[in-house]
Amino acid sequence: MRLLLFCLFVTSLFAQERRILVVTASSGDYIFAAGGTIAKFVRDGWRADLVVFGNDEKQSLGLNQPQTRMANVQEGKAAAKLLGIKDVVMMDHKSGEFGYTSTTEMRNQLFALIRGMKPQIIFIPDPYVHYQNDQDVLIAGRMAEEAWGYSGGGMFGNELARMGFKPYGAPEVFYYAPMRPYRKGEGGSGRSKFVAIDIAETLEHKLGALELLMTRNRRWVAEKAGFRDDAQVNRWVRAFAEEMAETIGAKHRMTVAEEFNHVGPAR
Repeated sequence: MRLLLFCLFVTSLFAQERRILVVTASSGDYIFAAGGTIAKFVRDGWRADLVVFGNDEKQSLGLNQPQTRMANVQEGKAAAKLLGIKDVVMMDHKSGEFGYTSTTEMRNQLFALIRGMKPQIIFIPDPYVHYQNDQDVLIAGRMAEEAWGYSGGGMFGNELARMGFKPYGAPEVFYYAPMRPYRKGEGGSGRSKFVAIDIAETLEHKLGALELLMTRNRRWVAEKAGFRDDAQVNRWVRAFAEEMAETIGAKHRMTVAEEFNHVGPAR
């Protein structure tokens, strides 16, 4: 009897756990857009998990693809850990080639995660932003929005239902725009509301996580600014992220912030 009561108690705790699922095309996109907010949720008692759909094999200087993949994956996991993310799920689709990947396959993979984890909140790339040059981000965003919208429907993922993954729809979603602030009137579905989150207390978590992405950052900063020294690369990445946070904050009368198109209960 005591064992039964204990099992019921543990089950109730698990059921009450507040969970977030973060969807990203690469190991760095979500940190630029939402790293401070995710760290803030974790600090407030939420559990956050991450699913990375790309294999990160193309963002480096002087490394071959297997070396690039290994370095980026290891650094991405370290950055996620610094933000407080518990688990990182790598889907390993070829980065830069999502256009050749079955979005139905990707969507079914996300169905399984949503139905298995049952997150109350999902962060997804915003597929409605203007002039997004990274097709992986757009494809991942469209796929994630479909998965979020359909995962609660009984007409989709019947094979998952037979495996015990019953339909479940997350009640709340944050659309995020990687690498830049939103422009006026841009992004989000028809039901979304534009919101900002104050990240003054977690900005350093975000900056520290970004600095851990050295393999990716070396390539990006060399292309953008011509710097190749690691100290210069770190300063450039930190300055970029700080300026973006300050720019977004000024729009919303905050010191530093991140912004989203949000669907769900008002926060």
